[in-house]
Amino acid sequence: MFAMWIAKIKYKHDCILGNRCKKFKVTLQSLVFSVFKDKGKVISSSLSYMAGKEKNLNAFINDLKKDKNVSKLERKGRIFFLLEKAEIKAVKFYTPKLIFIKPVLMDEEGYETWETGSWKKEEVARFVNGVKKDIKQFKLLKFHQVKLDEIFFPRLMPNLTEKQKEAMELAINEGYYKRQKSIDLRKLAKLMKVSLATYHQHLRAAEGKLIPSLLSYSK
Repeated sequence: MFAMWIAKIKYKHDCILGNRCKKFKVTLQSLVFSVFKDKGKVISSSLSYMAGKEKNLNAFINDLKKDKNVSKLERKGRIFFLLEKAEIKAVKFYTPKLIFIKPVLMDEEGYETWETGSWKKEEVARFVNGVKKDIKQFKLLKFHQVKLDEIFFPRLMPNLTEKQKEAMELAINEGYYKRQKSIDLRKLAKLMKVSLATYHQHLRAAEGKLIPSLLSYSK
């Protein structure tokens, strides 16, 4: 079976996002879209999801807008798009042969956790060694080989039973998670042909597995 080399690293440096995460007690999950160099600086674009108290999120964004290294910043709710420039940044070691296995997590202390992979061990090693050389506060958490189905599918539907999957998919398809719900749990249970208590148990169990997987990097 096809396998991939995965590296998980954690580091901290002088960063316009990390510094503000610590200052305003905010955490981020970010997807990097593009990376290029211009006049000796690394330019990167990313989309981030913010977590924290609403007043802290507002203060975070308002302060970030003032930073001279911000080229563009657009916000909608808890999500923002950022185009920034920097001299020291892990993404400068990114190559097209690398894959982001998970979003980049930035915690309230300003530490970043990255998980990248490639079918070529040397590509992952080159990335890890480049970041380690450039950034002092660096820790390699994992560097191992995994099977393909251990990388992607558990992230999408982590360890759900068939009943839990059915309950979750039914709730989504019937509009249960829309702002204005078009159905309630009792009707969903009837559609699944189980009791209300049983359906609720399956749905809660599915939510308990999915939500931490989406909003946490601890596992």
